[in-house]
Amino acid sequence: MSKVVVSCVLASLLYLVSAPASQLVVAVATEPPSLDPTTNAAAVIDLLLHHNLYENLVQVTPSGELQGQLAASWEISQDGRVYTFHLREGVLFHDGTPCDAAAVQESFLRLMDPATGIPHPEYFQDIAAIETPERLTVRFILKQPDPAFLPTLALGDAVVTPPDEDLAIHPVGTGPFRFSEWRPGDRLILEENPNYYLPGIPKLVRVEFRFIPDPSAQLAALQAGDVDLVVDLTPEIAATLVGTPGVRLVSGPMNLVQILAINTARAPFSDLRVRQALSYAVDRDEIIELVSFGFGTPIGSHIPTATPYYADMTWLYPHDPDRARELLAEAGYPGGFSATLTLPENYTFHVRTGEVIAAQLVRVGIQVQIRLVDWPTWLERVFAQADYDLTVIGHPWKLDPAPMLTGYGPERLDYYFRRGWQSQELDRLLSLGAALMHEGARKAIYTVCQYLIAREAVNVFIQDPHRILAAREGIEGLSVYPLYVLDLSGVSVD
Repeated sequence: MSKVVVSCVLASLLYLVSAPASQLVVAVATEPPSLDPTTNAAAVIDLLLHHNLYENLVQVTPSGELQGQLAASWEISQDGRVYTFHLREGVLFHDGTPCDAAAVQESFLRLMDPATGIPHPEYFQDIAAIETPERLTVRFILKQPDPAFLPTLALGDAVVTPPDEDLAIHPVGTGPFRFSEWRPGDRLILEENPNYYLPGIPKLVRVEFRFIPDPSAQLAALQAGDVDLVVDLTPEIAATLVGTPGVRLVSGPMNLVQILAINTARAPFSDLRVRQALSYAVDRDEIIELVSFGFGTPIGSHIPTATPYYADMTWLYPHDPDRARELLAEAGYPGGFSATLTLPENYTFHVRTGEVIAAQLVRVGIQVQIRLVDWPTWLERVFAQADYDLTVIGHPWKLDPAPMLTGYGPERLDYYFRRGWQSQELDRLLSLGAALMHEGARKAIYTVCQYLIAREAVNVFIQDPHRILAAREGIEGLSVYPLYVLDLSGVSVD
């Protein structure tokens, strides 16, 4: 063997020994029921795949600003009805097909097709036409001005995908990672996209999401070195890790609205007085102390606290058990009544919140039976069929109040928590807010909307929790986003 060959072999071995680890193992509590964020409402799909495997025309930054992603630039017409996007050159889907204007057009036509069955068709109902004047230029023409259109394009619901792919089991996007393997009940594996259009991204060659529902098992895996990162650490465990050598906590506002959702189509919850009684019975401060260990902010509406549109409505229903009992008596339930609280067992945070709420409701005479169900059952029975009395769940921020509040408006009369409730006054205001381009006027309108929703006690608004990640030392580049995503494109492992 020549000296040159020997030198090359030694150099290669030295590189392999000295090269930093480039794989990341992430513990997550919930397994996605599907891998297609456009046809399934489960937030965990966005958590794992949005920004990592799927991408959008525009992207939200950790600070909440919008920047180009597949679009290098864009213009909005003066009347707010025409959005023109200029796409990046050389972007390929993971299957090798080009992501050009025709592909973007086809992707959005799929989202607009009723047969696709997307969870939020109202997001795209104002699109009148999609034009492709040039190979890398796509133009959206809206039926009316829509100030929420650009933020909506940054959501997981609006990711750009190629045609003729079964995304539910084999996701294909343009992101820095591509699909490798899904072992149901065990793990989801992504690998680097060698054809990614941004140089030096991603920094990891492999990402493995392991499904570990039990928080104690997540912590044990982190301490044993079996995982590098735990997503959405429970607050009580996070409190024990403060100052622990070798472990770094990353936290920030989650921009999640945690609610006690009420089936307003089912008696006795169709009675406003009963819903008001629930609102008075729930003690937000106690929940934040016992469940969040202080890592949460009381909330009084369906818009999170860390956004410019939030209006504090917690004053409407302060904790008052006596007033709750009075209202129940006025509604014809002096001795209270019984109800079932259906909770998604995979979300420990919501389960524990539900347990505290159940104890609080008992104090005013409402006997609560807790029913734990798996996530697919919750999505089918509670979200899709509205077959429940009460439930605890979180709604992630949609970057704009218009899509965030559609569940209360005329577009979603069948939404899971309001099939039995409607307000024409609120409908008019939501429609007006969704069309106005003036920022100040929109804030005023959405303040009134939040007041009406809170006053009618459509749901009980609990808290805006704080998000907590626990990583071993040497994991760099982690950020908390205003969306429920875990962006690993810039993460490195030392």
